Amino acid sequence: MVSVLNYMVVWGMLLLVPGILGQGDQYESQREQMVKRQIEARGVSNRLVLDAMRTVPRHLFVAEGYEGVAYWDRPLPIGYGQTISQPYIVAYMTELIRPESSFKVLEIGTGSGYQAAVLAEIVDEVYTIEFVDALAQQAAERLEKMQYNKVHVKSGNGYDGWAEHAPYDAIVVTAAADSVPPPLVEQLKVGGRMIIPVGGRFDYQYLRLVVKKENRVVSRDIVPVRFVPFIR
Repeated sequence: MVSVLNYMVVWGMLLLVPGILGQGDQYESQREQMVKRQIEARGVSNRLVLDAMRTVPRHLFVAEGYEGVAYWDRPLPIGYGQTISQPYIVAYMTELIRPESSFKVLEIGTGSGYQAAVLAEIVDEVYTIEFVDALAQQAAERLEKMQYNKVHVKSGNGYDGWAEHAPYDAIVVTAAADSVPPPLVEQLKVGGRMIIPVGGRFDYQYLRLVVKKENRVVSRDIVPVRFVPFIR
């Protein structure tokens, strides 16, 4: 018979050993609270998007030392002057493109790879471009390790898009541009949607939704935002 004292000692030792009681469960709970309090409560309702946000382990996409605040409602630095967007903005931008499982999506601004991973939980293919070589390499390695095989990472100038794999059902831009890059509009399918922050570093920025029609392009500004600038 195991004494209560021995049981308590063993339990205490388990608590001190990372992973034995499933640290993943701790993060799973934080993700659930993130979705409920930060995302669903603010109007995001697309079930595919909410499920993706519940699934992707954001703490694995933040810089070392920031894991403890990975699920807070805030952007976080990832190095090289870049950030990982706050969870709500990631979810909101994803919802705005109305993603479907058959979609091929282009992302401009890979960063740590978090937005690409969220997209990959929903759509068929994700092509993502990062201007900073080191970040592109880190994101590619991270996504490969996590078996996000639907994501294809390229280091390069996002302004020019990735014409080789166009047209795209949707485009997500995660850095603020002075205006909508024409090459991205060209690579968007008719009926496709692009979401992009527009505005200068010291000016007002707005999240702009661009919809490509048969003979015209329709766009509208939705909400004010603050993103790192688009690098060319």
